[in-house]
Amino acid sequence: MSVTVMAGQRTAHNVARRRLSRGALYVFLTVLALIFLWPLLYAAYTSLRPYGEVVANPNGFFSTPATLNLNNYFFVWNGGNYPQFYLNTALITIPAVILTLWISSMVAFTISRFNWGFNMLVLMIFTAGNLLPPQVIIVPLYRLYNLIPVPAPLSDNGLMYDQIIGLILIHTTFQTGFCSFVLSNYMKTLSKELVEAAMIDGAGVFTIYARVIMPLVRPALAALGTLLFVWIYNDFFWSVMLFKSGDKRPITAALNNLQGTFFTDPTVVAAGSLMAAIPTIVLYLILQRYFISGLTLGSAKG
Repeated sequence: MSVTVMAGQRTAHNVARRRLSRGALYVFLTVLALIFLWPLLYAAYTSLRPYGEVVANPNGFFSTPATLNLNNYFFVWNGGNYPQFYLNTALITIPAVILTLWISSMVAFTISRFNWGFNMLVLMIFTAGNLLPPQVIIVPLYRLYNLIPVPAPLSDNGLMYDQIIGLILIHTTFQTGFCSFVLSNYMKTLSKELVEAAMIDGAGVFTIYARVIMPLVRPALAALGTLLFVWIYNDFFWSVMLFKSGDKRPITAALNNLQGTFFTDPTVVAAGSLMAAIPTIVLYLILQRYFISGLTLGSAKG
């Protein structure tokens, strides 16, 4: 009887410890989430205040605001020409994501499904491109872009520089290595019997790629597509260095237009920053499952 009582006490003690540990974990994660959300909340609060009130009371987050309105957002949307910049961003990001996934999937399929002696060498060459800082190649790339001819439908000056196609290609080049590495690891987890069965049935290489392998890697493509969209959308370096026309730049580079040489309105900048972040936030909320799975993509199947 005493043994039963002691076992029950031990069980109750373990349950209490687990509840206490779980409660402490929830408190820690809540505090951590608030720390990360604080800049976003403060930016949202600043964007709703008029400039005069911010100057008079810059640290007024805990005070009762005199005025809160959406005037800064209307000013950014109309005065900052945000519809055009959103369109520029879509014309850059969407083709770059599709082109990167298409090329990297073919590279990964070739490396993971066929043994032709140079598999690892090709994969290392593609992956090595991600180890090169973009700042190292900006000068030769700038000169090269001013020499490469581009036909009229894709360029209004006959060159690669200051054109959307140039930004699409540089994003595709830098992201293909990482995507090829991840997709090749993912494809290696797929059963080889599927490819062998398709070959016995007379399927060619392209048929195996398009109808056998690609449907099985859709979760990986969705995860990579989500990550690529966020990375390319948030790019600032290439969009500034490879464009001289302000009306062709994406939304991240357009934020610089909201700052003046001698004067900057923090309320307008805060509103513009939040408006620029809306597409990535919406995309994350919609594809959150794929985004989280992308953190461990390639380590295991699915």
